[in-house]
Amino acid sequence: MRALTALLCAALLSATPAAAAGLLSLGSSQDGRDWDAVGRLEVGGKAFCTGALIAPDLVLTAAHCLYDADTGARVPATEMQFRAGWRNGRAAAYRYIRRAVHLGRYDYGAAEQQERVRSDVALLELQHPINNTTIVPFETDREPGEGDRIGVVSYAHDRPEAPQLQEMCDVLARQDGIVVMSCQVDFGSSGSPVFSFDSGTPRIVSVVSAKAEADGDPVSLGIGLDGPLVELRAELDRVRAASAVPGTRALVAGARNDTGAKFIRP
Repeated sequence: MRALTALLCAALLSATPAAAAGLLSLGSSQDGRDWDAVGRLEVGGKAFCTGALIAPDLVLTAAHCLYDADTGARVPATEMQFRAGWRNGRAAAYRYIRRAVHLGRYDYGAAEQQERVRSDVALLELQHPINNTTIVPFETDREPGEGDRIGVVSYAHDRPEAPQLQEMCDVLARQDGIVVMSCQVDFGSSGSPVFSFDSGTPRIVSVVSAKAEADGDPVSLGIGLDGPLVELRAELDRVRAASAVPGTRALVAGARNDTGAKFIRP
């Protein structure tokens, strides 16, 4: 495995714009209609990430999107809004967030940044389901393997008003739960869904956590969903059963193990 120097997506909200070669704009209703279940996640009125519906009331995104990048404090779930199919100042649907859970082993301020990437996934429950025949939640699938062809739909700081699709990129390597990809991401792409097209329809197989470099080349890093998504769903069920009051809670689970990748703070 090549050594990685990663810039974590906790800083994915302000940086110098990157080239957008190979990206297809989904700014028109015709181009974007199949991707309306991808949306912009507004965080505390200060920042945004990308998220995707995997059920009428559930959004998948990155765990670090739940934190204020300036203070490191957890942003209350009720101060977040999911804007499905956001394009040119309008969304196909607007929903506030009721609850948000992430893996308990995720530590926003952790020095071991490879561990942050490996557990950087969150599940958000909407205040009200999106029951709209034109906004169809995506199914999830097994985590991708080395050599798999994948694609990413994402917003970014230099294109915040419409998502873009990179339909053809590759899984370069797998490293202890971290998926290393050739897909282009930039600041604002945190939480973007990574798709496999093998089944004939796009299915989410990973979530973008960070951008990085490998041998001087830009890469993106994601997390496999097989185990984490099961844990997140179970925790959300427990939170729902424990209280009818909207709130947030982190899942306490999992052991740490190091990847050997070398990370630096942005």
